[in-house]
Amino acid sequence: MDELLRLDAIGQAEAVRRGEVSPRELAEAAIARIEATDGVLNAVVHRRFERALAEIDAIPADAPFRGVPILLKDLGWREAGEPYSAGSAVRDGVEDAADDHGVVRLREAGFVLLGRTNTPEFGSTITTEPVAFGPTRNPYDPAYSAGGSSGGSAAAVAAGMVALATASDGGGSIRIPASLCGLVGLKPARGRVSMGPALGEGWSGFSTPGFVTRTVRDAAAALDLICGFRPGDPYAAPALPGRLADEVGRDPGRLRIGFLTTHPRGDVPPVPELTEAVTGAAALLESLGHDVAPGGPEALADPAFPRHFGAVVAANLAAHVAGLGELRGKPVQPEELEQRNAAMAQAGRERGAADHILSLQWLDGFRRRMAAWWSGGHDLLVVPSLGVAPFPLGWIPPDDLSTAFGRTTQAVAYTSPFNATGQPSVSLPLYRTGAGLPVGVQLVAAAGREDLLVRVAAQIERARPFEHPVLP
Repeated sequence: MDELLRLDAIGQAEAVRRGEVSPRELAEAAIARIEATDGVLNAVVHRRFERALAEIDAIPADAPFRGVPILLKDLGWREAGEPYSAGSAVRDGVEDAADDHGVVRLREAGFVLLGRTNTPEFGSTITTEPVAFGPTRNPYDPAYSAGGSSGGSAAAVAAGMVALATASDGGGSIRIPASLCGLVGLKPARGRVSMGPALGEGWSGFSTPGFVTRTVRDAAAALDLICGFRPGDPYAAPALPGRLADEVGRDPGRLRIGFLTTHPRGDVPPVPELTEAVTGAAALLESLGHDVAPGGPEALADPAFPRHFGAVVAANLAAHVAGLGELRGKPVQPEELEQRNAAMAQAGRERGAADHILSLQWLDGFRRRMAAWWSGGHDLLVVPSLGVAPFPLGWIPPDDLSTAFGRTTQAVAYTSPFNATGQPSVSLPLYRTGAGLPVGVQLVAAAGREDLLVRVAAQIERARPFEHPVLP
């Protein structure tokens, strides 16, 4: 069974169709893997094994991913009748009445939903160390962080519990865990995936659902399943030319690609491992026939970006906490929250509505300035997936907020701008530190161009196949 768990989701689905393994046997193998490894990693915070096994017989025989096990991030991805914590004890006893659209699509595709993965409280930081559930550990070194906020999902996929898991990204929360756990992390374009029926948008459009996977073809096929406009959504992404799965293996042509090894804002210290990772990726892309040169959008250098981005996140967190109080029937008190979230919610409450609108308008202008670089003739930008080197658990201190916010700002310096612009981007596992810890490299495309990202990512994967040494 270990060999089956090493397969990606498409490979597992093919094995089921060929009769090499039954859906029940595959699910039981994944459950055994979770039980064997999660005592160390702490990736899965809610297990629904018996219920999942009972649902298998009802899966249609022609479902494309019939019997393939999957885990859902415990933030978003709501399931009717299942516990939902969002990394916080504040939500104890609060259940949601309906499946998210994405969960419905996954069930229709034949996935077996085994449980929910760990996340920091409300997904508001880059490491998965919630007080309510404890830290998720990196399979490459349990002393290190698996990243956040999709850290539980990334650790589970990297360790071979499942071939893919759901995730979401509001400031880097798909790409950062993918980088730290050696995975493919594709952040879709804004509006590509509906957040209904619970939400119209997350974090004022910064956040989007997605997946962490081990292969590019899984990332493409999984996004195909859940993408699409739903009635009531506030906006939609530009239409794709076809299925993303069909872009795997398609020639991307000769592209004009820029790359950055240091952040133009000047407040992000250079990291040798990140520099080496990006220069290596740039050389690989050049060897594949692309025109590659240093450079990127001038707007990335604007020192005002972190302030406006952070203010919008704080306002959304304050609204979330207020709404949670209404949902449970009593206000959430600051002492019920982790210190980081109590401070952010307070800052969001204190900020006036006019100031919030001004930040949104500033970010509108930032988005247009950023877009000018791509419309000016560039196809892709290559940057680090994370602004800091792989870091140990505890590096984001829970009781020293100044240090925590400063380190977080550096860490998301290369990811959060593309949440603000809504552009699609993908982290690819192209480098390892001397200690063997993964470091991701991020490719960013113009608005709505996931198709181009998939073509180039698949081209890179063919030229330098991704390795996953911590699999069983």
